[in-house]
Amino acid sequence: MSKFLRGTFILLIAGLITRLLGFINRIVIARSIGEEGVGLHMMVFPTFILVVTLTQLGLPVAISKNIAEAEARKDYAEIKKILVVSLTTTISLSIIFTPALILLAPYLSQTLFTDPRTYYPLIAIAPVVPIIAVSSVLRGYFQGRQNMRPSANSQILEQVVRISLIAVMTKAFLPYGVEYAAAAVMISSVIGELVSLLYLMTTFKLKKRFRLRKNFFQYVHSGRKTFNELMAIAIPTTGSRLIGSISWFFEPIVVSHSLAIAGIAAAAATKQYGSLTGYAMPLLMLPSFITNSLAISLVPAISEANSQNDHKIIEYRLQQALRLALLSGGLAVIVLYVLADPLMKLMYGSTKGSDFIRLMAPFFLFYYYQGPLQAVLQALNLARAAMINSLIGAIVKTAVIFLLATQASFGINGAALGIMVGFVLVTVLHFATVLKRIPFSFYIREYFKAFFIMGISGWLGYWLYQNTLVDQHLIIRVLTSMTGMSVFYFILLLLLGLLKKNEVKRIPWIGKPLSKWVLR
Repeated sequence: MSKFLRGTFILLIAGLITRLLGFINRIVIARSIGEEGVGLHMMVFPTFILVVTLTQLGLPVAISKNIAEAEARKDYAEIKKILVVSLTTTISLSIIFTPALILLAPYLSQTLFTDPRTYYPLIAIAPVVPIIAVSSVLRGYFQGRQNMRPSANSQILEQVVRISLIAVMTKAFLPYGVEYAAAAVMISSVIGELVSLLYLMTTFKLKKRFRLRKNFFQYVHSGRKTFNELMAIAIPTTGSRLIGSISWFFEPIVVSHSLAIAGIAAAAATKQYGSLTGYAMPLLMLPSFITNSLAISLVPAISEANSQNDHKIIEYRLQQALRLALLSGGLAVIVLYVLADPLMKLMYGSTKGSDFIRLMAPFFLFYYYQGPLQAVLQALNLARAAMINSLIGAIVKTAVIFLLATQASFGINGAALGIMVGFVLVTVLHFATVLKRIPFSFYIREYFKAFFIMGISGWLGYWLYQNTLVDQHLIIRVLTSMTGMSVFYFILLLLLGLLKKNEVKRIPWIGKPLSKWVLR
């Protein structure tokens, strides 16, 4: 358990830094290229994710799982074979999909996205595909060995490089048009990913226990069994991710056409979609770095327990992960709901998008549960069931978006409602699937405590914002309210025992003194 929590905390710290840097990045983008530029960027981004998903083929999860098992046996030849087969597969796929993206860019931009200006961001992002293909294999290798530091450091490095370049490049390209500025954002991302890959390659070279290039092609020819073992995990995992990526790919297309049916012009639809997905959604997804960290650490931990048929440990770690997801997500929900308007004003200089935050925030608790639940399903060899759940959610989401967004009375709010319906449905289906496989106890009292803490902390934050320091600058009022909410929330978690003593002790630097306040 200590290795699981230690890896999780490393990823949590890196995730927090990365998300904060990511928000700085988004603020710079939004202030530099505006709603329309953000809309162009967000229309292209799902296509990029789709191509990367096809290239990775679900291998990072399979690599992590299989390398963890080989590491336990100290079978370094098998570890090398896993790496060789994975690199050969992802590089080969990237050679296919990168030119395909470039060749299809004119059709995608003019026909599907109904905005020819998306052509330039599509072309700009294409070179990142082979870079991410290789870096994802190396991350899977380090995660399988339960060494989370290289992955964490590479994520931070990528964000720092990206932000540094975006500030310069958007300013240089904006005079040529907003589409060129959006392309500059993509080029900055490519360079950031390249620097991250160079770091991972250097770290691997320093820490490896074998020479990867020695007899490389012999390992490729003898790797059929390894390939089949990887595919047994990777293909169902890919199916689930592919469904999400395809759904995300079609989302801006369905939204733009639905809003056109509702009588909204293409430029206005792009701005509205930019407000939803470029302004509101990133803020709502901020706490997901916690659940993503839990999910990455859960795969090898649950796999190990499942191989020993230890359902008690599986349930314990699942309870632990879901409780941490609820508590971290709960704080995010109340902060975002109470301070939606001032946060948007501070970050983007506009309150556009705040209505989406208030509408969607309470339902995002389901989204924060989704990552850990999917990781458990993958570790239990139930990736096929997760794929089916994702398919059902994607179909229902797309249908709801079309049904509601085509009506003028709903408009872009119909898209927001459709996205929420998809989140809730997939999470419920994942949870139901887990319950069929392992025993699970519901601690109703803990949930009542959690929702009580959310309610009273949210009320305190609202009161602080409305009644204290009203003559001060907006940022002072927001920080006062946010700090008051967060401190009060955390104190109540300790006093009411929702954070366990052994978990608090493992928090770096402050864990031991804080653990004295935990209710036994």
